[in-house]
Amino acid sequence: MTIATAPCTLLYIDDDPALARLVERGLTRLGFCVVHAADGQQGLDRLGQGGIDVIALDQHMPGLDGLETLDRILAIPDAPPVVFVTASQDSSIAVTALKAGAADYLVKDVLGDFIPLLQVAVNGALRQAQIRKARDDAEAEVHASRDRYAALAAEREVLLREVNHRVGNSLQIIASLLHLQASSSAQDDVKAALTNAMGRVAAVAQVHRRLYTSHDLKNVMLNQYLEALLEDLRRSAEGNRMSRLTLKAEPIEIDPDRAVAIGIIVNELVMNAVKYAYPDGAGPIHVVLKAQDDEVLLSIADDGVGLNVKADPRSTGMGQRIVTAMATKLDASVERDPDHAGTRILLQFRRVNAPAEKPAAAISG
Repeated sequence: MTIATAPCTLLYIDDDPALARLVERGLTRLGFCVVHAADGQQGLDRLGQGGIDVIALDQHMPGLDGLETLDRILAIPDAPPVVFVTASQDSSIAVTALKAGAADYLVKDVLGDFIPLLQVAVNGALRQAQIRKARDDAEAEVHASRDRYAALAAEREVLLREVNHRVGNSLQIIASLLHLQASSSAQDDVKAALTNAMGRVAAVAQVHRRLYTSHDLKNVMLNQYLEALLEDLRRSAEGNRMSRLTLKAEPIEIDPDRAVAIGIIVNELVMNAVKYAYPDGAGPIHVVLKAQDDEVLLSIADDGVGLNVKADPRSTGMGQRIVTAMATKLDASVERDPDHAGTRILLQFRRVNAPAEKPAAAISG
């Protein structure tokens, strides 16, 4: 609806034909196209034919009066704005008309002196209607955009969940194949290498399993993840070598990438404890996870022979290099507790993925 480019069509509803002619002549000179209706019903009929931009409506008419006609006009979807016109000086009529939805109100006279004021009121009503339509269109677009975004977000969540499901299944299959290969190998060093590789793959697979079974695709509950990971390690161990593997963990939420790094570190340190801490059999291995302010503390401890014994000649140092690499990814410090009788490795890192104050360090002993 515009008032600048094409002549504006005004429907003037008034039962006074002489005054209607004055209005038609006056507004035509001002660039309007004026259509006259002699009463409310005629005005409604003409409005139904379309092509009306704005309406000037008299109050006192036979049949439907102005307020009744106004109610019926405004009940029409996308009705043009209405300027209420009356000869009455009663301000209550003006208040009633404006409350009912009229865009403006003015008092007419029989000589047509009100016509310039009518032009101003009509132009103001058109501007208000134009602004209101622009606002409604903008709000409708905002709502439509929100709906589109919500639909895309829902679709993205479904796709991410499906991807995590497929990746988790694929990694679990790889871990199972490595386990079968390790079980069938007669060489201890090959068996150990395959078992270690299986644990690393399982650590990643567990993160994807957590994601596709959770409502939150952006975070992983670290305590639940470690519990499932250690259960996988217990099932994969020969005999009862991990029968005394325990976890004490507080509920901590973390992003998936950092969860993978933590899982791989736990896998490496637990496997080291299994291989080297108890040469004569199984022993306790404790994994502890707790929050301290904005940091997370993780410890893996055993009560075995410690790190001061001669290193196993089959060891390649791969586990330590992996732990150091994952600690760097976490911006974590990694230290050995010198006061612990066996071996206790301590990791400290920030809960969020931000540069830590302390640089990652290799395991010291």
